[in-house]
Amino acid sequence: MQEKLIDILERICEDEVVREDLDLDLFEAGLLDSLGFTELLVDIEDTFGIVISPSEVEREEMATANKILALLAERG
Repeated sequence: MQEKLIDILERICEDEVVREDLDLDLFEAGLLDSLGFTELLVDIEDTFGIVISPSEVEREEMATANKILALLAERG
């Protein structure tokens, strides 16, 4: 699951740094914006079958790769 998520994040963020630092705040680093966040949620649903509505989560809950992985583990 981790590798697939990192692949998704790397594609959306257009930067390999997401592979190197799983605790990097993607929003603060300017790598993820609201459009990218929506794309991420769609890709998570398509890849893992886990539906996450934007209204269900706070941005802070999905700010880093590790936080996203924890959320997916919780919901998966």
